[in-house]
Amino acid sequence: MAEKKKGSKFFLGAVLGTVAGAVAGVLMAPKSGKETRKDISDGAKKASKKAKEGSKKLVARGKAKAKKIGDKVSKEAETVKGKVTKKDAKKA
Repeated sequence: MAEKKKGSKFFLGAVLGTVAGAVAGVLMAPKSGKETRKDISDGAKKASKKAKEGSKKLVARGKAKAKKIGDKVSKEAETVKGKVTKKDAKKA
């Protein structure tokens, strides 16, 4: 669980750092307003794409974990069901 929080915090920091760096670089560059706005727009599109890719990876990891937990719960439920059935058979 701690690893998951580390990963998502790292991802968020990487995205925010990328955006901040891109914006700072664009604003410091000696360009016209039109060029600067285009550069900001391009940077925002790149950051958005990276965020989408990262969120897809996180969703995939979450689905895999959920399936693993679901499989484990199903297995345990079958084990308990078997034990209950054996106890009921002994009572009869």
